[in-house]
Amino acid sequence: MAEAAAVETVGLVRVFGELRAVDGLDLSVERGTFFGFLGPNGAGKSTTLKILTGLLEPTAGTARILGFDVVTQSRQAKERIGVVPEELMLFDRLSATEYLELVGRLYGMPRAEIEKRSEELLEVLGLADAGSRLIVDYSHGMQKKLSLAAAILHDPEVLFLDEPFEGIDAVAARLIKNILNRLRDRGVTIFLTSHILEIVERLCSEVAIIDHGRMVASGTLEELRRGVPGHGGGRRTLEELFLSLVGVEDANSGELSWIE
Repeated sequence: MAEAAAVETVGLVRVFGELRAVDGLDLSVERGTFFGFLGPNGAGKSTTLKILTGLLEPTAGTARILGFDVVTQSRQAKERIGVVPEELMLFDRLSATEYLELVGRLYGMPRAEIEKRSEELLEVLGLADAGSRLIVDYSHGMQKKLSLAAAILHDPEVLFLDEPFEGIDAVAARLIKNILNRLRDRGVTIFLTSHILEIVERLCSEVAIIDHGRMVASGTLEELRRGVPGHGGGRRTLEELFLSLVGVEDANSGELSWIE
């Protein structure tokens, strides 16, 4: 019997009133893939992520994590994932050490293992000296790194990242990329959404692009290049492919009448 995909959706639909935020989405991400999930604002990316991570129920269709249905087998699915949401929902009146202890205990980890992994994560992420400080006093970049630490503390098989590089400096971004590459090398499936397409192009082995809740393209970057006609025979960047596929390649250039 074939091994279940890390992430799979079949006919996934989510409706808000008259808005179909996700409209019949079929998606399959194999285990160990560094997967980029892209789309313009309002395309349905965050809604899809919320369904996959158990924050929203689908209106129709199914979603599975490692073969577990996210609705009927939500506990089994959630035990196997880590999540760094775009909106960092941290308990800001706890210290970083206290927060990681809380997360570890929620996952049923032994206290000794929580302490060992927390110390190592805070050290690697450059937060060791701030481990006893309240999270409310952390910068945005520090909170991003702490959110990543909490997401990987229990050694998840699938890691969901919603805009992990937004609002952080180059040093923190490089550190996070190094950690993600090491996780990928040991077989963790990484599901990334980001508007920073250069980072997606460097990190991801496969990408999917959605628009108005529907899939418009998926595959490796080379497969996307073969499927989208190029200009002048050159190799198109992911940004160029993205703009072409979502229909804004020839949109106005932002010219203003008083700026020449």
